[in-house]
Amino acid sequence: MPPDNEAADTVAPDPSKRKRRRGQRLTPAELAELPPGPAPGAGTLRNAALAHLARYSTTEIGLVRVLDRRIQRWASRAVTFGDAPDRVAELAAAARAAARLVATSMVASGVVDDAAYAAARARSLTRSGRSRRVIGAHLAQRGIDPDLAAASLSDDADTELAAALTQARRRRIGPFGDPDVQSADEAGDDPLAEARVRNRALGALARAGFSRDVAERALSTDREEADRLILHLKRL
Repeated sequence: MPPDNEAADTVAPDPSKRKRRRGQRLTPAELAELPPGPAPGAGTLRNAALAHLARYSTTEIGLVRVLDRRIQRWASRAVTFGDAPDRVAELAAAARAAARLVATSMVASGVVDDAAYAAARARSLTRSGRSRRVIGAHLAQRGIDPDLAAASLSDDADTELAAALTQARRRRIGPFGDPDVQSADEAGDDPLAEARVRNRALGALARAGFSRDVAERALSTDREEADRLILHLKRL
């Protein structure tokens, strides 16, 4: 049996030199040192699309953007490793054309459904207190057709009011304001203090995309009714 001091002097293996386990991902630094390989083809892009869709829902244009970013990363590395820029640009253009065909095939197979995506996102964002205006802008950024986006938005006045109340609860204004804080703010000599408090609340809801009429209604709603409307919204 070796002496204690010999055991203490034993050098632990360097973790960086351990054999990589199967399935363990390379670090960004390690990836950067690898050659870029061939340009992404239809098969590679299809696999990338399926891997992305297994984790995230997206639109046709959103999927194209994901694949385009992958192609751009390949192109940048190819040039860095010394490939001719003109040849890289030619291969990247072909890959982008293939990416659009892959996205189209995903739509045809029903894996990508812009209408379902728009409806689900609109419902989720409404429940979280987003206004119709904000939701419409969000869907436009995701590449949703304007008519499709409009069809996914609720035109029910109470739904928009409930979304505004959800926003008011998050910001602790209107029926969800702290009475003690508001009383202290309004207790000074300034007769316009109460108006300033309300105007700040109106401004907060306006910046969140709600109309003046909806914001006024939200701030004038009593707490019990506000809670009821928000609970109804969560159940939609």
